[in-house]
Amino acid sequence: MNIENIEAFVYINHYGSFNKAAEVLYISQPTVTARIQSLERELDCRVFDRLGKQISLTEKGKQFLPYAQQILQIYQNGKYQVQAKGHIPNELRIGSTVSVSNYLMPHLMLHLKRRYPHITIKLTTASTEVLIDKLKSKELDLAFIRKVVNPAIQAFPFCEDPISLYVEKGHRLAKAQRTSLEDIRQETLVFFECGSLDWMRLHRVFESMEQPPKIEYQVDNLETAKKLVLKKAGICFLPALSVQEEVAAGMLVRVDIAETEGISLRTSLISLNGENAEFIETLLELGIGKTGDRLIV
Repeated sequence: MNIENIEAFVYINHYGSFNKAAEVLYISQPTVTARIQSLERELDCRVFDRLGKQISLTEKGKQFLPYAQQILQIYQNGKYQVQAKGHIPNELRIGSTVSVSNYLMPHLMLHLKRRYPHITIKLTTASTEVLIDKLKSKELDLAFIRKVVNPAIQAFPFCEDPISLYVEKGHRLAKAQRTSLEDIRQETLVFFECGSLDWMRLHRVFESMEQPPKIEYQVDNLETAKKLVLKKAGICFLPALSVQEEVAAGMLVRVDIAETEGISLRTSLISLNGENAEFIETLLELGIGKTGDRLIV
């Protein structure tokens, strides 16, 4: 089975678009389409349903996805091993987006320090674009970002954080724990906006509705959005990592909505090709598919 076909399949699912996957992979859209057609011939089934510009995984595609992700990660990990320089520096410079710094980095940094007690770890928090620039200029060794757009950079899928609706424990939906988009049209909606492609999928769900929910608060900070929900100002779609403590304490309740299931924030671990292989392997030991497995403590 061709690894490039598997790569195209994983990237199309990640970005929700044949065109975007082609852009990130630096190949043409017809080439991406040809790779998926080749994969479908090998599997003897369709992996995507196409309705205009909208695509979704078929049931067979959903079954194959975790295996494809694992194959791609093993290949990338092996590539790093053969390209590794074998040098462990005294300082490790890591970059991450705000949400990763807030909710993942304390655990990751402690894990690295236990494995490499001699190193000093320096953390830089910035946007994905800034982190990529710093990596390219060798101001950073590794970074955790939402997307990668440069062929000189190797990316590993690291964490998938499901986005769900959360309400305060006394809210009418807290007991039901399941509802529909139609049922929340009259609710006050707090909307956290980080500008990533993953959040655009949520926008597209809203746009498909005849009467979308009314957004009364739009914020660019997860903690602000979460506190508005806790203060009963409204309800909000949030990534699971940002609310794990409040959910455990019974302060917030997740409400499942069929129309938004499967939407999540995806974080990748990136490095310049052939560098820092040992650190990447150590971090990938903690990498997970869906939040809630072995990473979160």
